[in-house]
Amino acid sequence: MIISRTPFRISFAGGGSDLPSFYRQEMGAVLSTSINKYVYIAIHPFFDPNKIQLKYSKTELVSSIDEIQHPIFREVLSSSNLSGVDLNSIADIPSGTGLGSSSSFTVGLLNAIKACQNKAISADTLAKLACEIEIDRLGSPIGKQDQYAAAYGGLNLITFYPDETVNIDKIIMNHIKMKELEENLVMIYTGDVRSANSILRQQNEANHAKENIQTQSEMVKLALNMKQMLENNNIDDFGRYLHEGWLLKKSLNKDISNTLIDDIYSKGLNAGALGGKLLGAGGSGFVLFYCPKEKQEKFRSQLKKLTEMKFQFDNHGSKIIYIGDN
Repeated sequence: MIISRTPFRISFAGGGSDLPSFYRQEMGAVLSTSINKYVYIAIHPFFDPNKIQLKYSKTELVSSIDEIQHPIFREVLSSSNLSGVDLNSIADIPSGTGLGSSSSFTVGLLNAIKACQNKAISADTLAKLACEIEIDRLGSPIGKQDQYAAAYGGLNLITFYPDETVNIDKIIMNHIKMKELEENLVMIYTGDVRSANSILRQQNEANHAKENIQTQSEMVKLALNMKQMLENNNIDDFGRYLHEGWLLKKSLNKDISNTLIDDIYSKGLNAGALGGKLLGAGGSGFVLFYCPKEKQEKFRSQLKKLTEMKFQFDNHGSKIIYIGDN
């Protein structure tokens, strides 16, 4: 048996600039971190060497790869020549919650299969292959940030260039300040999940409008400023930067937020948070707040009817955590 473990991510600023409709016009940049919430992919021999069994939210037993219904499983396995295997997917959180779960799944699946084939693969190659599968072959209207965040792990500024190159800048901070940043972040679940594809399609189309390009450019500048702020170990204004980014993001598309999200966000600010944002493309999932520790008791008492997800930063990216005798 082989098991891969791949982290989910939190995007702080610059989301949407990783879409080709933007970065092919000018440089995109996203500030993000991976967290200790994971998707696990286990692969082991199936007793019937002529069949493939897949277990995720449903179970598939097929005789050929062409019969697989799950699009990512099908596309990844189509170039692997594997048969007689049992593949299982287990995740710490549901999909559609704004944490890049689909791309983490793709990266983790690629990593597990390459290990099964006794092939070493770099984080850069993992991310590129995942982008090729999701964006080029499956036509998903997503950007590139999630694949690179899942493959590399850590707190990074990820930049996207018109020639399709991607650069990863690890953000180096004082350990105590990074821990303080981590402890001041609170994640609240809205109680809903939603596919981001419709919003991302609209955003791709809207990126051809001059005003949206200008707004997205401001979001990129915000990500660059936040990187410099963190490298200077200045986290005092982090909440304000998150708030600025959220206001810019909301202006791009009316479907990014709704009355439920706006109400949660307003309650969070009134309870002591300095700022925050909805994670992911929009519509549902988790709302991230920056709330100083001394104000968190009041914050949690005001939002106690909602579910909080505890988390820590992850620094490793996708990795193989188990290789059995077979």
